[in-house]
Amino acid sequence: MDIMIAVQDACVSGQWLTAIILSLCCFLPSCLPAGQTVDYSSVESVVSRQGDTALLRCYLLDGISKGACIIFAGNDKWSVDPRVSIVSSVGDKHEYSLQIQKVDVTDDGQYTCSIQSERNPRPKLLNLIVKVPPKIYDISSDITVNEGSNVSLICTATGKPEPTISWRHITPLAKKYDSGEYLNITGITRDQAGNYECSALNDIASPDTKTVKVTVNFAPAIHEMKSHAASVGHPANLRCEAAAVPSPTFEWYKGEKRIIKGQGIDITNVSSRSILTVTNMTEDRYGNYTCVASNKLGTANASMPLIRKLSFYLLVVKTGLTECCGCLGVCALRSVFIFTAAFLIYD
Repeated sequence: MDIMIAVQDACVSGQWLTAIILSLCCFLPSCLPAGQTVDYSSVESVVSRQGDTALLRCYLLDGISKGACIIFAGNDKWSVDPRVSIVSSVGDKHEYSLQIQKVDVTDDGQYTCSIQSERNPRPKLLNLIVKVPPKIYDISSDITVNEGSNVSLICTATGKPEPTISWRHITPLAKKYDSGEYLNITGITRDQAGNYECSALNDIASPDTKTVKVTVNFAPAIHEMKSHAASVGHPANLRCEAAAVPSPTFEWYKGEKRIIKGQGIDITNVSSRSILTVTNMTEDRYGNYTCVASNKLGTANASMPLIRKLSFYLLVVKTGLTECCGCLGVCALRSVFIFTAAFLIYD
């Protein structure tokens, strides 16, 4: 009761440190045997990782008057929450250390181990350094741009020590960029589309990583047209492939006339490919076909003929001399000719 009155008097008079010391003496059962002092020969640094248990060690030496009391305080660092406790080694009556469970960055700072005696306090300073693994807390959202645009991505992270931030383009080559929160790409091309990984690294834990997807829109470009010659009465296929983002829409033309699906014509569009199928070739369906690929950025077209299938025939006629003998034993020579000819005939 007397010590609580002393705390109130100290607060009224502005003696905050005295108030803190006296308050801690109320909460911590730390009265020590007479004739002991605190070892405060040096300032120690204690390093702990966020979330771990920190132990600030303090030992007593013989040689001080009775009624000693050990406390831990600092600039608003003292606490009576369940994470904080006084511990000592089994069988060691000289250790009175402060244990902080689930240590956080707010626990970082200087602590004092002090003996309150009939004389002057004998403090020992301990510096708690709480290291924090890297954590990315903000990164650019996925973005869609047109080819040729300038792109700026940002990635920010916390950690102690302050993490180093780096970027890389996730491709088979895994191109790395200069370190820094910002990644700037001038005049982006279609080859630079894809996922970009931000990595935050310090010496505490594995890097924290997050990715941003960059989509680059560009106009269609037809890079393949194929057809196969077909015979009358047989099916025929024409194939058109185009690179484009967004995926293109396709149209087919024969001459100036647009071809519509139906009446022996089938058109199948899958992503960047279109296949036109004539189920039964007739004479009027041979000719020049045009594929047109379009998206919101532009249009591309390419043409090729659908021709009639030719068959190859080889005609061989033999000739030469051969001996022929009659029944009377009279022999004569006959001529035999060899004639070869090749023919290409429409089926």
